[in-house]
Amino acid sequence: MSERSANVLASLPHLEHPDGSPVRVLVVEDEPTIADLLRFPLQMVGWDARVSADGLEAVREAREFRPDVLVLDRMLPGIDGVEVLSRVRAMQPEIPVLMLTAMDATGDRIDGLAAGADDYVTKPFTIEEVLLRLHRLVQRAGVAAQSANELVVGDLVMNLDTHEVTRGGDEIALTATQYQLLRYLMENPQRVLSKAQILDAVWNYDFGGQANIVELYISYLRKRIDVGREPMIHTVRGAGYVLKPAV
Repeated sequence: MSERSANVLASLPHLEHPDGSPVRVLVVEDEPTIADLLRFPLQMVGWDARVSADGLEAVREAREFRPDVLVLDRMLPGIDGVEVLSRVRAMQPEIPVLMLTAMDATGDRIDGLAAGADDYVTKPFTIEEVLLRLHRLVQRAGVAAQSANELVVGDLVMNLDTHEVTRGGDEIALTATQYQLLRYLMENPQRVLSKAQILDAVWNYDFGGQANIVELYISYLRKRIDVGREPMIHTVRGAGYVLKPAV
């Protein structure tokens, strides 16, 4: 797996059902190499990923597996992808579907979307794009939500249970106070936070004019979070600080 793909995997929010069970995805693809290219990264982000190589088999699998999202090729043995989509939707009317196919003409794309696909990606594709689009479909459908024990801003991830922090998959060591400051920033992404707000939230009392403690700890965080990478922590002159995903 490429470094870029690994970074995308690390940056994706962890999605799961309210009961903690994994997102279920059915990949319908008759080319084994492509099927594996999709299945392995999906399993790495914690999803229950199954593969069907035949249209009729896919309908039977969908009936038993009850996937949360479907990745569907257009050209399949048995019955084609459009017919698979029709039969699965008869069982699960709201299931989100990503059509993934070599049929890249404008008319083919229109036909796929008109048949009920929620998104359409043509081959050759990048696994990063497919993963991002699938996460968006699942979140939009409301079948799963981001795990409550993680905060995610861009490629920065904080596990609230273990206190582990990573950026782009790289582990970042923080002191207790640095961790609390970063948590407050991550709980309020893209929101400008004043020094007074940060003092109150992180230190829980008024420092009596010692607001420079905020500047000091912001500088500590920048050295750990931003050095050598696109910056995420920004100063808004006269207003405070804001954390936002790197461009």
